[in-house]
Amino acid sequence: MSENASPKGLDSQGYIEREGSLGLVPRAFHPVVAAARDRLLGVFGARLHSAYLYGSIPRGHARVGRSDLDLLVALREEPTAGDREAVRALGETVDREFAQIDGVGTLLYGRARLLSEAETYDLGWFVACLCTPLLGEDLAEYLPRYRPDSLLARETNGDLALLLPRWRQRIAAGDDTDEARRPLVRFMSRHLVRTAFTLVMPRWNGWTSDLAKMAEVFGAYYPQRAEQLRAAAVLGREPNGDPAVLRSYVDDLGPWLADEYARVHGVKAPRPD
Repeated sequence: MSENASPKGLDSQGYIEREGSLGLVPRAFHPVVAAARDRLLGVFGARLHSAYLYGSIPRGHARVGRSDLDLLVALREEPTAGDREAVRALGETVDREFAQIDGVGTLLYGRARLLSEAETYDLGWFVACLCTPLLGEDLAEYLPRYRPDSLLARETNGDLALLLPRWRQRIAAGDDTDEARRPLVRFMSRHLVRTAFTLVMPRWNGWTSDLAKMAEVFGAYYPQRAEQLRAAAVLGREPNGDPAVLRSYVDDLGPWLADEYARVHGVKAPRPD
């Protein structure tokens, strides 16, 4: 963040500042980032357009043994099923080799999709504001600047109602163990906290990626749900495998949030997938 940015993650003109940088990566994670960079080049070669870090590692907040490595990869053409399998295998290999991280998550898209009109206020915003360039040409050069407005809120998280049935299916299909449920609790907790934050983001007029801060901001506007969001923010960082948590997400908090989101911002424009 530049010295002219506001405490709310905006620059002097009110646009969301890009968060993270390679210079903020904690020293313990330097070998992990280097390995991921080299192996992405090895897997994709000239087909790779660009690659990015996002999440706690480039923001400088990663915790050794607790944080995951988050990557976004842009290919010059649309990825194939084989490409998706390749990044999955790469992630598993890096995760096994480096105890500093707890998992690797990789988003894989074609350049055209990331720069498409339909994705300007979703994946495009994600690249321009939340991703740190790691390899190749930075796609942010082709994207607009973004304000924390209702359009951005709708196009980033206005699809929760569509996601909830899939979440219920994942819960039902998963193993009935704490170990199997823990990643679901972490994933759904983070998603709900971020969705709740973007619900109020235009009123707050700012941006943060800190889960605790997101919950705090949301709670000021919806005090009746504040405690639920604070608890979800904690579980987004330190998940348990309690099945009651997952049930509360898909039967109570999630449906309420989806309805309120649609009322305030409308529904996200349809995507091909």
